[in-house]
Amino acid sequence: MNKSVYSLVLSDEVVAAVDKAAHRAGLSRSAFINNVLAEAVSYTTPEKRMSDIFDEIEQLINSDVFRIMPRPSESALTLRSALHYKYNPVINYSIELYRDFDTAFGKLKVSLRTQSKSLIAAFEDFLMLLAETERGCISERITGSVSYTFENGRFVRAFSRPAERNVSDDDIAEALYGYVRLFDELVKLYFANADDRETAKKLINQRYNAYLKTARLII
Repeated sequence: MNKSVYSLVLSDEVVAAVDKAAHRAGLSRSAFINNVLAEAVSYTTPEKRMSDIFDEIEQLINSDVFRIMPRPSESALTLRSALHYKYNPVINYSIELYRDFDTAFGKLKVSLRTQSKSLIAAFEDFLMLLAETERGCISERITGSVSYTFENGRFVRAFSRPAERNVSDDDIAEALYGYVRLFDELVKLYFANADDRETAKKLINQRYNAYLKTARLII
């Protein structure tokens, strides 16, 4: 959505009230006014769409597994999970959405908070198993291909636009949370069987295929 500069004549009292409300909302004056006007004319801005999706994800979250962190920006939601393994590292999940939902509508960033080289190596081995499993299972259910990058305990996966038409924002929120929840289950499954890679690989494949059978939307 393009943005331009417009001149408006407003009373000083209105602007003062707008500034106070914008400050409470953590927005700039322009962003706040843009949201208010969009709501008044029933137009959904990209920012409003992202906020609605994140709000829905927060409603779906199992608080026994994930801790919701303060939102770092209007386009990102961060969750935290504990890995009950050596040194008890924390896993951070950051869901980032794009303003344009054309081909790829966002990405997931995952980081394992540890300085242990052995844990980082094991995490990267898990990521390779996950990528291998996904690429063999979902190519026909998404638009384009799955894109991954991972290095030094950090992983980024792009979310492709679903092949299905008429997908609602609630559907997207459910799919995003479903994938993060699946990822968290799989990484914990891997580390629970870290001493037997073949068993871990088999269990990951079984759980991923079970997810595919029940997931309404694959991203």
